[in-house]
Amino acid sequence: MTREALQSKLKILVKQVYSNRTITPEEAIQYDELTKFPELKAVIVDLLTQQYDNFVASIDWVAPRPSTFRINLKNDQLFYLIYGKRSWIAQIEGKKYYLLNLPEEQHAAEAIARILRYGVKAEEGEDASIGGDMGAETPIEEPPSEEPEA
Repeated sequence: MTREALQSKLKILVKQVYSNRTITPEEAIQYDELTKFPELKAVIVDLLTQQYDNFVASIDWVAPRPSTFRINLKNDQLFYLIYGKRSWIAQIEGKKYYLLNLPEEQHAAEAIARILRYGVKAEEGEDASIGGDMGAETPIEEPPSEEPEA
């Protein structure tokens, strides 16, 4: 392989890798924090894959120091990403995962998968007892009203 052939192959590979890491205009409009903090996208992609847009509803910057981001998922669940001194920290359901360690990053991804399985929160008017009594209605008894003596 000649030097020129190697250089041309490297240029093609660099363009491919770089194009995967750039932020598209649609992402810039939808997720403003990704344009301000490009490292954040890499962390989100590590935890949720390139298809993170299917699961993330919005990203909020909630604290300047340490930089803390609230990741709101489409099923009304959320988790936090905190930029620490050495690495990112994912806080999911109250537990912190230090993403510098590969096993903890894997546990964080599993915790995110778990909260994605929760589904959408039930509204006030909806029946929240799924699988409880299988739709059997229980009558509500009202206490007898007592009239005050005159």
